[in-house]
Amino acid sequence: MLEQYINSLVASIAHELELDDRNRIYYKNKVAAICSFTPDGDDTNTDNNLTIPQLLEAINAILVEQGTIENLLDTKDMISAAIMDVFIGLPTEVEEKFYSLYDKDAKAATDYFYHLSKTSNYIQTERIKNNIHYTAETSYGELDITINLSKPEMDPAEIKRLKELSSSTSVNYPKCMLCVENEGYYGRINYPARSNHRIIKLNLNNENWYFQYSPYSYYTEHAIVLAEEHTPMIINKATFNRLIEFVTKFPHYFIGSNADLPIVGGSMLTHDHYQSGRFEFAMDRAKDIYNFTLNDFTEVNFSIIEWPLSVIRLRSTNKEQIVSAADHILTAWKSYSDEAHDILSHTDSEIHHTITPIARFKNGHYELDLALRNNRTTEQFPHGIFHPHEQHHHIKKENIGLIEVMGLAVLPARLKKDMEQIKLHLKGEAAEVNPIHDDWVNLLQADLPENSALIDRYVDEALANKFADILSDAGVFKNLDTFKPFISTL
Repeated sequence: MLEQYINSLVASIAHELELDDRNRIYYKNKVAAICSFTPDGDDTNTDNNLTIPQLLEAINAILVEQGTIENLLDTKDMISAAIMDVFIGLPTEVEEKFYSLYDKDAKAATDYFYHLSKTSNYIQTERIKNNIHYTAETSYGELDITINLSKPEMDPAEIKRLKELSSSTSVNYPKCMLCVENEGYYGRINYPARSNHRIIKLNLNNENWYFQYSPYSYYTEHAIVLAEEHTPMIINKATFNRLIEFVTKFPHYFIGSNADLPIVGGSMLTHDHYQSGRFEFAMDRAKDIYNFTLNDFTEVNFSIIEWPLSVIRLRSTNKEQIVSAADHILTAWKSYSDEAHDILSHTDSEIHHTITPIARFKNGHYELDLALRNNRTTEQFPHGIFHPHEQHHHIKKENIGLIEVMGLAVLPARLKKDMEQIKLHLKGEAAEVNPIHDDWVNLLQADLPENSALIDRYVDEALANKFADILSDAGVFKNLDTFKPFISTL
């Protein structure tokens, strides 16, 4: 049966990647060797219509059953990635194909690389299907809600075994999961397999950067652009330059950066990187509510947009002016304080102000959104003044990063069961509601629809509105009246 699965896998990949049938036997033998298996010469395929990830899962199941490998997710992922690596080609070959297409059409190049990254199982398409995703209308437009279920849960025995294996090794290579050294890395216990990983070298701001897709994507063509060197996140004029240069090269993609400070930044501050993709977020659709001009930047249009965070939008056809204007705003923001509204740029030598920037190219214009951020904490707000407040921690207490700034909630897996139980409870059925939600459930109960068929949607929309409230917590200026004094300093 293993040989039939291998035959089916080779045939499926050859079809998807348009590989020459001349290499079929070579591919089969390479895969068999990775599986420590000697073929019998059976050329038949399995008769079930399995996807590539499902075929890899079936192969791994047989290897576990035979005792060839341990039944550990990391071990199975290393086998799967090593198998897929056989079919992909060297990094130089992938780059050569990418740029031969790019010379004709940037979108054709990214289409090729995205298809390759999915087919190679680097993008975990089968696991991503487990995520819950929906949209719901709020006072800030239609927000995207995702409950992240893509990373498989481990049973206690597997967790114990992983701990035993990982405690016996101390490895510092690659330095982090974004380093270029991940390309082709076999993986290890508690570090992801990257044999099937490929990155595309880019020139941004006369520096080497690299383009890849996210293995666990949250939106269409979720990509990562990473620095060649393992250097910390930083937001400065060079950042704006790179973002604008990227959308010049790939106008069908947006690109943005997490902030470079704890609390308001992402989970990875040690390696400078950006996130990109082809997706329209709610923030993209946000309308202008206040327009202004700056005398030194006559070719740039400025506005404050209707959004829960405090965002200045810049539009221009002039790359140099929009970059300089963004740098001017960043510099002004870093030294601006408004004590009456708890907005302090520094305490002692600690800097609290930074920006989450997002760049797009729309209708012949560059567009740069600058979300103003502050990471100060107090006794009243130990997690952050402009961070999800404690009354929202039953939903989310993690940082508000780039993706969420733009209007896509990435919520913890625990909420799947919690929301199911809340819906049952509100319908009058037997349920075990997590007590951390009691106050919220009481509020939901007070405005419950009479038709029980509407309750599921009612709770989904309430969760989206709760996310909008969480985003409002992260907004430093709560209204235009407090925002305008900062604008006047520009």
